[in-house]
Amino acid sequence: MIRIVAAVIRDAAGRTLLVRKHDAAVFQQPGGKRDPGDADDLATLARELHEELGCTLRPGSARFLCRASAPAANERGHVVEAEVYAVEVDGAPRVQAEIAELRWIDPAAPGVPVARLSLEHILPLL
Repeated sequence: MIRIVAAVIRDAAGRTLLVRKHDAAVFQQPGGKRDPGDADDLATLARELHEELGCTLRPGSARFLCRASAPAANERGHVVEAEVYAVEVDGAPRVQAEIAELRWIDPAAPGVPVARLSLEHILPLL
């Protein structure tokens, strides 16, 4: 079991941000695994958003959406379990670190290949 924290970031048009890591075939929610120094889920999200997208988690904006699990997109044979939060960010998200590409997608019709966790559990909530 791989435990992660994932973010749902939406724009004014209602689209949601998905990211694709280097050497990955599918898009997924931004976020990642908790590091030993992370105090809680929101500390993990703040760190991951800063490292991967160069933006800042807006204080007080996080709202818990769900806990969901699915086969891991990038670690074959593993299951990923995510604590998922809707959040707002300051600064325009941009590709950096392990992120190869980002897309703003319509949750009802993504138009790109999407990881099962996002496709089956997160996007339907939006």
